[in-house]
Amino acid sequence: MANDLHQVPITQLKGVGASLAEKLAKLNIYTIQDLLFHLPLRYQDRTKITPIGALQFGHEVVIQGTIQKTQIAFGKRKSLMCQVQDSSGILTLRFFHFTASQKNNLTTGSDIRCFGEVRHGSSGYELYHPEYQLLNGDQPLPVEEYLTPIYPTTEGLGQKRIRGLCSLALDMLSNQHGLTELLPNNIHRKFKIASLVDAIMLLHQPPPETPQHLITEGKHPAQQRLKYEELLAHQLSLLRLRQKAQKIPGYPLSTGKDLQQMLSNNLPFKLTGAQQRVVNEINADLAKPAPMLRLVQGDVGSGKTMVAVMAALKAVANGYQAAVMAPTEILAEQHLNNFTTWLTPLGLKVSWLAGKLKGKKRTEQLTSIASGEAHIVVGTHAIFQDDVQFKQLALVIVDEQHRFGVHQRLSLMSKGENGQTKPHQLIMTATPIPRTLAMCAYADLDCSVIDELPPGRTPVTTVAIEDSRRPHVIQRVQYACQNGRQAYWVCTLIEESEALQCQAAEATAEQLRAELPDLSIGLIHGRMKASEKAAIMAEFKTNNLNLLVATTVIEVGVDVPNASLMIIENPERLGLAQLHQLRGRVGRGSTDSYCVLLYHRPLSKHGRARLEIMRETNDGFAIAEKDLELRGPGEVLGTRQTGLMQFKIASLEQDAHLLPLVKNTAEQLISTHPEAVEPLVTRWLGQNEQYANV
Repeated sequence: MANDLHQVPITQLKGVGASLAEKLAKLNIYTIQDLLFHLPLRYQDRTKITPIGALQFGHEVVIQGTIQKTQIAFGKRKSLMCQVQDSSGILTLRFFHFTASQKNNLTTGSDIRCFGEVRHGSSGYELYHPEYQLLNGDQPLPVEEYLTPIYPTTEGLGQKRIRGLCSLALDMLSNQHGLTELLPNNIHRKFKIASLVDAIMLLHQPPPETPQHLITEGKHPAQQRLKYEELLAHQLSLLRLRQKAQKIPGYPLSTGKDLQQMLSNNLPFKLTGAQQRVVNEINADLAKPAPMLRLVQGDVGSGKTMVAVMAALKAVANGYQAAVMAPTEILAEQHLNNFTTWLTPLGLKVSWLAGKLKGKKRTEQLTSIASGEAHIVVGTHAIFQDDVQFKQLALVIVDEQHRFGVHQRLSLMSKGENGQTKPHQLIMTATPIPRTLAMCAYADLDCSVIDELPPGRTPVTTVAIEDSRRPHVIQRVQYACQNGRQAYWVCTLIEESEALQCQAAEATAEQLRAELPDLSIGLIHGRMKASEKAAIMAEFKTNNLNLLVATTVIEVGVDVPNASLMIIENPERLGLAQLHQLRGRVGRGSTDSYCVLLYHRPLSKHGRARLEIMRETNDGFAIAEKDLELRGPGEVLGTRQTGLMQFKIASLEQDAHLLPLVKNTAEQLISTHPEAVEPLVTRWLGQNEQYANV
């Protein structure tokens, strides 16, 4: 049936049985359409014969000539050498692995055609292990009509086999016109987009004149056409998710400014202009009958927690509850302390719920939450366990949501839903997200940015020091601590297991205790119980510890204004965002603060670039853009986040310029051609769109 290749199983192709289908499944190829979208990695040009006299080093070429001599050469490695001559020169074919029959077949006087990469050898230009074919003098052998595709493949599936399968699929495509053009004609005209079928045919079988440099760089119009549609499918998927989330009404929270003003009057500081702007944006969202879906980005120390408190007050002032979820108990407890300090004077009750809370204490908290006595509930993901019942939850605040992953973020939509209404969602992150990524990964959210630091915060001075100068750094720590300041010493063994990270931190703590006997030194790592970590952090916050040795567990949210020195060992092992987060643990007071990047030689090019940008700027958004450039979106957002964005063809780094166009088209399609949305999403995301049904 025409226009149906997404439904035709790959086993319908001639020669594809259960065994081959199993190999293709490893490449996520299940249907004919999947095979058509399985595009070549690169191409070889076998469309012309190059004269031997015109060969250039490093080029892949087809040559044709007559065998002059074949012999075995003995040197460091035994090899079979075959000299081939045409009218322009002589070339040697060299085989390090060969058989006696192969030697006997390469007879003097035979004509031969070869394909391989030109290299320098002891006899001049040589081809190592070329593909070759002995020619029958009666019939000329035609050259290839198209550039030869090289496909991504898997064990047991060679290039020749997969090329043959793709050729059969292209025959089906040209005979049946079996891929529906899902983009409406007006979009084709407006955006000058080539047809889908033409793009696929060209990319599997490029004519010889196709500019290979454009294809290599992913910039050929045919590639751009497919990337555009794939990015559009992801965008539509998220926008559809947003529509679905907002079909159930939210709680219109129209009052509450009086309570917000009461808190403002009690604070020892004024909100920054950026904080007030974001609070106003949130207030406007909360007043609407549809559930808010807003992401608040704020650099380290920009005051996101205060914005969250103001939002929670809107829920409470309207007679509802708010929940605040953080990824770790350390961060959750810090939120608990802040919320309690600010809200208890207003007569509000803040409850606490975490995995470590057991028995009678847990029961008491659950009763308080269910009765509505608890106005605001702070905790870890334990807040959303099945036995936690809210009286009326109107607002969910998720901090550092990238640590929970997309699926957990989306599953929150059903929490607190009572069939008629759905809670508002406020999602916060201190990891600045480049605009291009935010447009794609968070298309279902409105975005606010707190782009101003509170007054009195001093920029952190960052220096990079080679670890051979470690004794000097230890002296610096001693000096700072003896002058009443506190310091962090962060150990990173990011490539190793958590157990090894903890051992490294323990060994470092012991060494520093030996070298700094006058200082009180604490240790915190991921294998300690939450209660132990909390106790040590409390000691550090109250200045009972001078120096805290830690793994990267202290990356997020810990606020100790007296800490003014941060040492990060092996910073070259960490991404920029993580380094920026760690650096953000200091500079939280008014004293000059320093971050020392204690690196180990030799540094890679990327390692040097990372340390350089850290020295140059404290701007988290500039750092995030550089991080995207150096590491790509998978690393910047985290694998759980990009689980939603497994692209077949598109690349966020390479194709960011398409995103504004994609965003416009997605909104246009949803309003004017809603019938195209489902087929587009299914075509490109297939089973990966299951998350949209959360």
